[in-house]
Amino acid sequence: MNHKAILTTLDQNLDRLAQTQNSTDINALHQAIADEMNGVSNEPTLAGVQLSLSSYLEAVKLVISDTFDHEVWIQAELRAVNTKGGHYYFELAEKDDNGNIIASARATLWRYRANAVVGKFTRETGKPLSAGLAVLIKGSASFHPQYGFSINISDIDPTYTLGALAQAYNAMLKRLHDEGLTTLNKALPTPFDIRHVIVIAPEQAAGLGDFRAEADRLAQTGACQFYYHHATFQGNHAPSEIRTAITHAIGEFYASHAHHADLLVIIRGGGAVGDLAYLNDYELSALVAESPMPVWVGIGHERDKVLLDEVAHTRFDTPSKVILAIENHLVAMVALAKGAMTTISDISRTRLHHAKEQSHLAMKSVHHGASQTLKLAKKDSDFLLSTLSSHAKYRTHTLSSTISDLLARQHKTAHERIKHARQDAAHTLSQHKALLPRLSALRDETRYLQSMILVQHPARTLTKGYALIHQDGHVIGSSNAIRQGEIDIEFHDGRVKAVVK
Repeated sequence: MNHKAILTTLDQNLDRLAQTQNSTDINALHQAIADEMNGVSNEPTLAGVQLSLSSYLEAVKLVISDTFDHEVWIQAELRAVNTKGGHYYFELAEKDDNGNIIASARATLWRYRANAVVGKFTRETGKPLSAGLAVLIKGSASFHPQYGFSINISDIDPTYTLGALAQAYNAMLKRLHDEGLTTLNKALPTPFDIRHVIVIAPEQAAGLGDFRAEADRLAQTGACQFYYHHATFQGNHAPSEIRTAITHAIGEFYASHAHHADLLVIIRGGGAVGDLAYLNDYELSALVAESPMPVWVGIGHERDKVLLDEVAHTRFDTPSKVILAIENHLVAMVALAKGAMTTISDISRTRLHHAKEQSHLAMKSVHHGASQTLKLAKKDSDFLLSTLSSHAKYRTHTLSSTISDLLARQHKTAHERIKHARQDAAHTLSQHKALLPRLSALRDETRYLQSMILVQHPARTLTKGYALIHQDGHVIGSSNAIRQGEIDIEFHDGRVKAVVK
């Protein structure tokens, strides 16, 4: 097969590839084309020819330009997006089911086509070209000896990206639903009295200004207090910054108040519609769903939903509608309280009037009953008084007789006890008198013994020329008790040592 036939076959195969957009079908078609090309006869090669690098790369460029001289649709993921001088420079990649990169290439969207292509993509997807997007690009292969291989992009199909975004959105929504997170925050009751509100919003956002215009007025009246925390709502780092702001705000409020705020508000306004996709984040949505307080969101859009709308307690189109709902809730609660006070007042007046009537009737009944009771009581008291008087006289006479008998018996008993006591005292006195001579003799004997002890005291004996002999710590009382050796002789004025042989 000649070179022209080979190119014709390649053109046909590329047309087949261009008509295939499913990645599985593309892989199968690649294999089929490879099998077909295996039957092509080998053309003369440059084997054995020495070429400079530039010459060899020029040959490669020629082959690529001859073989891939028309555009095809290519599925890829944007790994990086950069702009310079109106040109767009992309890093493309393809990943397997495990997330591993199995192919990568550079691509360029030149300035003369960039405005139209990017503008159409942003309008239809509502999202700017950014890293992480799945795209279907139309382009042709380009090879330069100095800069290498790249793909020149002429178009980007927004419907393909919309499908990928919708698929990712639905997958996250299903996961949230399966885990019970889409109804978790909605199940929280709306607070009766909204007094403390945490607000998460981009700093300097137009929607925040609209919100604060009314919120500041409410705060000045003392009806409600607002606690503002800021985070960016656009870019790949938006979800993590918002999560950090929410976590910090809830923790800070609880640390200073020992209870949670009544409401958590997340608002955004004035930003590009395309930035909404950054809020479709599972971790952020799960955090909002698990908030210990109701979450009201006003993301600033009317037609499209984001995941925060799916999991929040209540969703509003704009920040202004959020603050209006808070104000209306407070007004409704005030009206409810006033109505309750009116009802309580009316019921109180009715019951008080009824109570007065009942009290008047009761007083009349009590007065009549009291009069009758007093009459009966007077009759009963006269009878009781007469009965008590007779009974008292009888009891007095009986007690008087009893007391006289008791006094007589006590008087007799007392005389007998006094008589016995006198006899005991006389007997004791006679015993004491008998002991007096014996006590006197014992006293004289004691005095004699005391004088003898003083006379025979060792100290007095030693002064008369006597001595005490000590040996081995003992006093020697006889000559038989002394042994040969050293002894101590104690006089009244000291000791001396001697030796017994």
